[in-house]
Amino acid sequence: MAQELPAIQPLQFRQRRRQVRQAEERTVHALLFLCAVASIGITVGIVVTLLAQSVGFFREVSLREFLGSARWTPLFEPQHFGVWPLVTGTVLVAAIAIAVAMPVGLVSASFLSEYAPERARRLIKPLLELLAGIPTVVYGYFALTFVTPQLQKVMPDLLVFNALSAGVVMGIMVVPTIASLSEDAMVAVPRSLREAAYALGATRFEVATRVVIPAALSGIVTSFILGFSRAVGETMLVAIAAGATPRLTLDPTQSVQTMTAYIAQVSLGETPQGTLEYYTIFAVGLILFILTLLMNIVAQWVVHRWAVRWR
Repeated sequence: MAQELPAIQPLQFRQRRRQVRQAEERTVHALLFLCAVASIGITVGIVVTLLAQSVGFFREVSLREFLGSARWTPLFEPQHFGVWPLVTGTVLVAAIAIAVAMPVGLVSASFLSEYAPERARRLIKPLLELLAGIPTVVYGYFALTFVTPQLQKVMPDLLVFNALSAGVVMGIMVVPTIASLSEDAMVAVPRSLREAAYALGATRFEVATRVVIPAALSGIVTSFILGFSRAVGETMLVAIAAGATPRLTLDPTQSVQTMTAYIAQVSLGETPQGTLEYYTIFAVGLILFILTLLMNIVAQWVVHRWAVRWR
């Protein structure tokens, strides 16, 4: 017997389905547009707030003193408003952190991408990313009560509050960011490149270091920059472990104060609103915003400059 042909859907029913699909697409498009506008609006609001509040500071403190002086004592007499001690403290701690996180994160990403079996990779990667979920206060007290005493056994003159222990622990905190982004960049490298290298007699180590890492270099460099940006913006860890002494120094054994730690110190509610000391929060926050913005711009430039789009 001849098979019965399926009934053709009525024209009205097909039109109805098309209208429902178009309505769903318009709804999703509208939601995505609103999210994008909200993100832009929040960013603009942050910039406007920082600029508006910073005006009160720069009315009383000249830009020359702010960027030209090497002393920062806005809460004590005589007052000095040179921001460089906070900037150098921030960069020093972040540099130590990235020096720790870069090799550890890159090696972890190489292992997960090139060496680990699939079952081990599914287990290790979530455990590695779990480090990012630990509260930064815990990291701060870990640096203060464990890392610093261990370092003092090697360096007896090391202060209790110092940039070295804060930077080392911050590096541990930044490792998941670098490892995850670098591993994603390595996994995106086509399998054909690896197979071609193996066909030429390369070892697994040579494939990882001479083929995969150079091919994923833009993503790896971007992960380093974003990791550095993450370290610059950290607050509670440095507020607990690095100290509260704004000092223009590159000595990691000394107590320093970062920009975020100063903002946290003054924002505790003891500084009257509208005073010059209060406005220093926004002036320092503006410098911090500009610094992190520049690093994100550099990361985007690296991606567009050296990114390889595989087909």
